[in-house]
Amino acid sequence: MTPSRRQLLATTGAGLALAALPAAAGDRRSRSVANLFIGTGGTGHTYPGATLPFGMVQLSPDTGVERWETCSGYHRDDKTILGFSHTHLSGTGIGDMLDVLVTPRVGPVKLLPGAEDDPASGYRQHFSGEQAEPGYYRVLLESGVEAELTATHRVGWHRYRFPAGQGHLLLDLSHLVLDSSDTRPLIDEALLNMEADGTLTGTRRVFRWAKGRRIFFAMQFSRAPDRIDFYGDDDAPQPAGSDGVAGKRLKAVLHFDDADSAPLLVRCGLSAVDAAGARANLAAEAQAQAQAWDFDQVRRKAANLWHEHLDTVKVRGGTEDQRVILTTALYHAQLAPTLFSDVDGRYVGLDGQMHAAASGQAAFSTYSLWDTYRALHPLLTLIAPARTKQFVDDLIRQTVQSPYGPPVWPLQGKETGTMIGWHAVPVLAEALAKGIPADYAAAWPAIAKRSFDFSAPDKDNSLGREPYDRLGYVPADKVFESVSRTQEYAYDDWAASRLALAAGQADDAERLAKRSGNWRNVIDGDIGFARPRFENGSWWAPYDPIQLGHMPKPWWRDYTEANGWQATFLNQHDLYGMIDHMGGDARYEAKLDALFNAPSTLPDNAPPDISGLVGQYAHGNEPDQHAAYLYAYVGAPWKTQAMVRRLCTEMYKNDPDGIIGNDDCGQMSAWFIFSALGFYPVDPVEAAYVFGSPLFERAELRLGEGRTLIIDAPGNRPDTPYVAAVAWNGRPWTKSWISHAELARGGTLHFTMAATPNPAFGRTLADRPPSNGRTPA
Repeated sequence: MTPSRRQLLATTGAGLALAALPAAAGDRRSRSVANLFIGTGGTGHTYPGATLPFGMVQLSPDTGVERWETCSGYHRDDKTILGFSHTHLSGTGIGDMLDVLVTPRVGPVKLLPGAEDDPASGYRQHFSGEQAEPGYYRVLLESGVEAELTATHRVGWHRYRFPAGQGHLLLDLSHLVLDSSDTRPLIDEALLNMEADGTLTGTRRVFRWAKGRRIFFAMQFSRAPDRIDFYGDDDAPQPAGSDGVAGKRLKAVLHFDDADSAPLLVRCGLSAVDAAGARANLAAEAQAQAQAWDFDQVRRKAANLWHEHLDTVKVRGGTEDQRVILTTALYHAQLAPTLFSDVDGRYVGLDGQMHAAASGQAAFSTYSLWDTYRALHPLLTLIAPARTKQFVDDLIRQTVQSPYGPPVWPLQGKETGTMIGWHAVPVLAEALAKGIPADYAAAWPAIAKRSFDFSAPDKDNSLGREPYDRLGYVPADKVFESVSRTQEYAYDDWAASRLALAAGQADDAERLAKRSGNWRNVIDGDIGFARPRFENGSWWAPYDPIQLGHMPKPWWRDYTEANGWQATFLNQHDLYGMIDHMGGDARYEAKLDALFNAPSTLPDNAPPDISGLVGQYAHGNEPDQHAAYLYAYVGAPWKTQAMVRRLCTEMYKNDPDGIIGNDDCGQMSAWFIFSALGFYPVDPVEAAYVFGSPLFERAELRLGEGRTLIIDAPGNRPDTPYVAAVAWNGRPWTKSWISHAELARGGTLHFTMAATPNPAFGRTLADRPPSNGRTPA
């Protein structure tokens, strides 16, 4: 059945922007055209503003802060803009950031945002003429102010053109994401100060998602304001002539009597370390410009840097929309993790202490590891190995410094403990398997502590480690999300066993490898489903795979953002063991068929993350995003080919509502990139890619160190989803997979596509993909 889809909005021309030189006439390769509004509608939770690849600053408009749809601060359906803040999260299901909001206005000063349905009651404004391209954003506000935004790595750059007369800038340091579940105060201390040299500095400490994170900023203006007014808590005005204010929820208004005399430029440096760091970041990146206040030069440099990053993958064929989707996916896949260290290398570690990265290294934040270990990090390992090296070195440092060991969702120097598992471990193990050099042994003591020391502190992500080790599973009557935890802890064990071997810990490696088979203890082979299991060994009954579990409390689920259907296919690392456990090839293949053909029924209490349904497969969330590729393990890759092509064309659109579900810091985008190229890393630690169905006729990938991977599928059309044959560097290739080592050397991967399946391709045991270090042959 065709999954239902939210109604799509019409894409406007303003959403499409060229970030590169045009290709030669008649060349249909991707010209780095991106629609930055893809994902800003529906529940994609992306933002359209200005940033650099993996930059510290994300300077973007905010349209709302109180709805789940505005986790990023922006939603395409909204009709008013609150202002422009300097930090945003891309595609997350929880909101935070939105630091240092700047709102340009004319007329009376308004200190409150006002209601959406009555914008005149506050400082929010209607807008028109939005334009967004990599590294640049422009909009016209109803006050007549034209706003333009661009960025360097740690500095946000604004340019405002005011209509005739006076104008002002409101800086709202109380602006942040709000949620009904939040415990006040969300800001417990803040400071604003106008320095003698005309630099406005400030800080605040926020308790939203990343509890207790701190941001510092230093802001400069191309001309001095005629006066500045400060406001303390409850918008209490400070005495005239004050040069600052302290409190919790602070604001400042900078007045310009001749606002229209010339464009007003603002540049704002950020730091998580201290005010000196923010000033140093601002000074370094301002001085790097040939002319200190040349906005257009900063914009050009941003565009050129994005062109370099987006040009790593060029394609020919497909539709224009599909090429735009691919380039936009590449853009979204290079927004996070985000830079976290200052120009001098200083950063705040997960231990709350200040550290300094070594020369040539950097610290990063915004690792959505529960999502991104699956495809985002493998994509970067393939097309940006030097960047992966940076991330791996950083994750090793974070693993050593954190009291919780390997991270799962670190944000702004805080381990949020969001989701389950300790999925920095698979990212490290994948990089190790693919030859990224790093000091992996340095991380091993902290990984071993997380794996074996059950007295070590836990956050929500690692609850139930002791019974997992003692019983072989996390009991459903003791810990929530137990079925998913058991399987994901098993995957982390599999990854950790590889790191243990690299650290020379053979006994630990053997123990972890054995324990990585614990997934069996929550898969009831008799009924063929993942099933909650209680501490006494009994199964939950009566069982219903549609439900979220036995629900002893309203919020208690036995699966993580999944139901029994989706949780049945979480296993990524021991697929031949899983196939045997489920009764062999035929039964497992039939179970996959049932997954994709079951009624798309969900219980009323299902979380919104379970979306993009094809049968009971949920493409809009991560737990079973590899499921379409599992047919290859039972010798039926032609079914993978058909389903992957369907998902590529039905789940992604050139439209604001063009991503089914949250983009999750680029994971959904990375799935599309891999699948559109024709292969996918079912188990990243195995360092192998399973073939799917390429979407384009030709793709060229820059792999680093002068190597190029060419993927050819001549004559590929919408009605040719099936792979008739494959060749690698001119030689016939009968396997339904290929190793990372092969692809990373560069070469030509040739697909012969067809309108009808070739059941013989990849059918034999010898041609099936490896899993758990072995093939069925």
